Amino acid sequence: MKQMSPLEELRHSASHILATAVLRLFPETQLDIGPPTDNGFYYDFDTEHRFTREDLDKLEVEMARIAKEQQAFERMECSREEAIQKIKEFGQERYKLGRLDDIPEGEAISFYRNGEFIDLCAGTHLKNTSGLKAFKLLSIAGAYHRGSEKNKQLQRIYGTAFPSKDELQQYLTQLEEAQKRDHRKLGRELQLFHIDEAVGQGLILWTPKGAIVRQELQNFISRELQKQGYQQVFTPHIGKLDLYRTSGHFPYYQESQFPPIVEPETLQKLKDERATCADLSNRLASGEINGFMLKPMNCPHHIKIFDSQPRSYRDLPVRLAEFGTVYRWEQSGELGGMTRVRGFTQDDAHLFCTEEQVAKEVLGCLSLVKIVLSTLGMHEYRVRVGLRDPDSQKYTGEAANWDKAEQACREAAKTLGVPFTEEAGEAAFYGPKIDFVIKDVIGREWQLGTVQVDYNLPIRFDLNYVGADNQKHRPVMIHRAPFGSMERFVGVLIEHFAGAFPVWLAPEQVRLLPITDNQNDYALSLAEQLKEAGLRYSVDTHSDKIGAKIRRAQMDKVPYMLIIGQKEMEAQQVAVRVRGKGDEGAVAFGEFLARIQREVANRELAPLASA
Repeated sequence: MKQMSPLEELRHSASHILATAVLRLFPETQLDIGPPTDNGFYYDFDTEHRFTREDLDKLEVEMARIAKEQQAFERMECSREEAIQKIKEFGQERYKLGRLDDIPEGEAISFYRNGEFIDLCAGTHLKNTSGLKAFKLLSIAGAYHRGSEKNKQLQRIYGTAFPSKDELQQYLTQLEEAQKRDHRKLGRELQLFHIDEAVGQGLILWTPKGAIVRQELQNFISRELQKQGYQQVFTPHIGKLDLYRTSGHFPYYQESQFPPIVEPETLQKLKDERATCADLSNRLASGEINGFMLKPMNCPHHIKIFDSQPRSYRDLPVRLAEFGTVYRWEQSGELGGMTRVRGFTQDDAHLFCTEEQVAKEVLGCLSLVKIVLSTLGMHEYRVRVGLRDPDSQKYTGEAANWDKAEQACREAAKTLGVPFTEEAGEAAFYGPKIDFVIKDVIGREWQLGTVQVDYNLPIRFDLNYVGADNQKHRPVMIHRAPFGSMERFVGVLIEHFAGAFPVWLAPEQVRLLPITDNQNDYALSLAEQLKEAGLRYSVDTHSDKIGAKIRRAQMDKVPYMLIIGQKEMEAQQVAVRVRGKGDEGAVAFGEFLARIQREVANRELAPLASA
């Protein structure tokens, strides 16, 4: 039995109380599972009744009633045969018998009872139901049984619980703010990206405005890479299956990859042989048939570039960088806007160095991540060092190389001056990694930048360089991606800034608002100067009143609005209105132009008030 934290116990107990309430109001319901989560709890139900928001309100009332009944949580251990009997007596055979089968032979089988409710459960729980004082049922969603689209879709009720009502209210306020900042909502309203069913779910179409944000980020990181001696490369979106057999991506990542692409001639031959789909799958797995694959990672291609010519120790480190698009198969129920997609572009780089250079190169990668985060005002983050799970067989390579790589990550993490944790099982299959977990402005955490140390892929690809002793030596490989993926990073930035990007990132930086048609020509002449300065602008020459023009610019979250009336035109000035701050008064246009150019050049986080 795993002992849960007090908060986990509270939320786990809340899920049982929810299930108790559901069976009171909807007694024909079949139950699956109801674990605690990082932010609350859920329970999966199978019922002909379709839950509604009104049902959640009724269930909350019933849950409060159960809490007042002070039902004790009682643990009962039993044999497998007794467990089967209990499940049948409770009328929950449909899913609970399968969950019982998941419990290994020899492991304790336990149930928890509260009042009339009993559930197959390892625990742990509160002493009684009265400990549930601050809770809220949040939403209803579909969830496939055991996460497989092949199984029935159940109804999942999400909720949360906290020790106090103040903590609950603080969380609900955060949720409300998160809904306002939802990148899917803002992305549509601000025309930053589009997902089209005809193209495919999880495949992002970057619209012109979103493309500007992405390009500015790429320009920013490209300049930093140039300073650190990286070389830009480009690679295809596809590669031969044997390439990924060598790297281990096939079959290690087989479940999260698009199926292999088989040559037409091979398919015709299989058809003539009356081969089945199983035959094709088996021959691909055995290597009898080769094919191609949409690349799941960029590293094999970069390895081949490194290996395309002889290397000397004098050449190292070699730092290859690419904004490379990769493809992963995600189940449709797991896709979410830009943060969980099937095709994404990584700001990827792979460094090939000597063992003696590893520490310095890892520190250089970490400094790059810190530059990115500080430039974007993301100062709150923690660091996670992902290590092997000693009980897993998914990792490749020798234990001694893993030990060296893990120690290199630990030592590098110590230099960052921020808390870090070591988490077994979070390593990539080829090496340990350092992840940056960012806290955004409303307190949510996102895993973004990553750095990985890899002794194994150089062995798998038999990479070498000639050392000072004129002998062949094996390089060490470092993988790094400060943004992670451009899609995920921009999705997080949209929510972090609530769509109000700093001026250097904003798709539109300035909007000129002539009050009447008489000022249109003056506004257009100023627009020419903005254009020459390389700034992004528009001129609102609609016949609307100025108030409507201002509201439109505010809805579009334009950092600067330049209001031009007869007085401003005659004085060769503009009246500056700043997003989120309001009117600043009239200034000479040249003065404003110098100001915004400075803010863009310095990548300042927000428009600054006039001195």
